[in-house]
Amino acid sequence: MIGTQTPGVAEGSLVVDDDRVIDPGLFRNILGHFPTGVVAVTAIAADGQPVGMAVGSFTSVSLEPPLVAFLPDKSSTTFPKILAAQRFCANVLGNDQRHVCRSLSRKGEDKFADVDWIPTPSGMPRILGSLAWIDCEIDAVHHAGDHYIVVGRVHHLELDTPESPLIFFQGGYGGFAATETST
Repeated sequence: MIGTQTPGVAEGSLVVDDDRVIDPGLFRNILGHFPTGVVAVTAIAADGQPVGMAVGSFTSVSLEPPLVAFLPDKSSTTFPKILAAQRFCANVLGNDQRHVCRSLSRKGEDKFADVDWIPTPSGMPRILGSLAWIDCEIDAVHHAGDHYIVVGRVHHLELDTPESPLIFFQGGYGGFAATETST
């Protein structure tokens, strides 16, 4: 049974089935070897203030219709505000925007105090200096373990600057430069 504690299994280990146990630390360590881009998911809360969160779990889903997804932690205090807005903007952060990632990762403070933004066509915060922005309406929310899978229908998008993206890899941040292009 998934998520149950089994006698003889270390506390905090996840039992996948009767024969296999996945240690959460090992799971995080192994998956930390997969580099991910960093996106700032932003919205306007019910009180009219900007809200946002930095996420490393963002992906394209479909071309027809155009869909994207991000995966917020169920313990997030920001995601309920984004969900209530029913819209969001995914801002693809550049390597020079680590300060934006740090600002949006803070708890309980004005996350936008040091973040410059303008509204998208739907009014969501478009962070200035981002590589690209994708303005979406929430299409579906699925439960997935300790996270949600949030699917957004794309309404507007734009590439602002084709620079090096901010990458999260093995617990740290860096940039990326292609050495060759696919043809």
